[in-house]
Amino acid sequence: MNRIIVTRFSAMGDVAMTASVIEEFVEQNRDVEIIMVSRTHFADFFKGIPRVKFHEIKPKSTHKGLIGLIKLYIELLKYKPATLVDLHNNLRSKFIRFFFKLSNQPVGILNKRRKEKKFIINHKSIKCNKLPLVTEAYADTFRTLGYALNLSHKLHRKSRPIPENLREIFSKETSFIGIAPFAQHIYKVLPEEKMSRIIAQLNQKGYTIVLFGGGKEEKLKTEAWAEKYSNTISTIGKHSLSEELDIIANLNVMISMDSSGMHMASLVGTKCVSIWGATHPKIGFLGYGQSLENCVQVEHPSRPSSIYGNKPCDCDGVEAIDLVSPEMVMEKVEEVLLKNK
Repeated sequence: MNRIIVTRFSAMGDVAMTASVIEEFVEQNRDVEIIMVSRTHFADFFKGIPRVKFHEIKPKSTHKGLIGLIKLYIELLKYKPATLVDLHNNLRSKFIRFFFKLSNQPVGILNKRRKEKKFIINHKSIKCNKLPLVTEAYADTFRTLGYALNLSHKLHRKSRPIPENLREIFSKETSFIGIAPFAQHIYKVLPEEKMSRIIAQLNQKGYTIVLFGGGKEEKLKTEAWAEKYSNTISTIGKHSLSEELDIIANLNVMISMDSSGMHMASLVGTKCVSIWGATHPKIGFLGYGQSLENCVQVEHPSRPSSIYGNKPCDCDGVEAIDLVSPEMVMEKVEEVLLKNK
């Protein structure tokens, strides 16, 4: 079996996109086995994909520092790989591929298109400089090594079981709307007051709302929403990543920021209404198989102000995400629900 080491350590959404590409890659290359190297928490993204083995990286303990990366390299050599595909291209992955190059093994390196992205941010030239999807950039890394890969860019609806504690809720005759209301950077997050209005309107229509994502602070917010609105439940701290994917697979539609919630929806084939502020889907981070038509955003000459959403948008003193109204989101959700019937 031709074994390929694939490295992508973080972030959550990027690893989820990697899983979408690898799923199509192994289907088209049946003589290949993938050794996926990432953090333990992301192993569930790759479960069920044939001929994919997950190898954990422990950057804070076993694989910390240069000595730790040498240990990781030695561990990977045991698989007798034919090549390495670096889908991260960061400092850690550069060390790993350096070791592979010393052994004269072929290496594929992700082209992050940093210069093109920087040009778009500096010149706000998104209209004439749409970048290829990140998933295509991942695919190109395999192609440079001679592998055939033709991405479908279509959602593939997955049949997954509903977690036992939610089966009664999901037996109702209604539509189920998932919401991932948070993101790593504040400039990608719809203000809490607006999100509350969206939940209120969905609740009034009799839909069941399922809230995802976040840590302790976000858990308190979602539980407050769940207590306030009768048809709303919070999954934070109650379900594993695998179970969250199970739930998302049984939704009628997902609502997410430009964040991992969108990419998790893509993994299980669920349509996502994504909300964009300082970032822009045309930079390449639109969820795999998701439609540009289902993006909710307000075009503004100051967008995009950031690739990852870590910088504010100079939109006449108002953040780009603040230009999005609850009514815009509701209209798009209703549109998707109508098309699904």
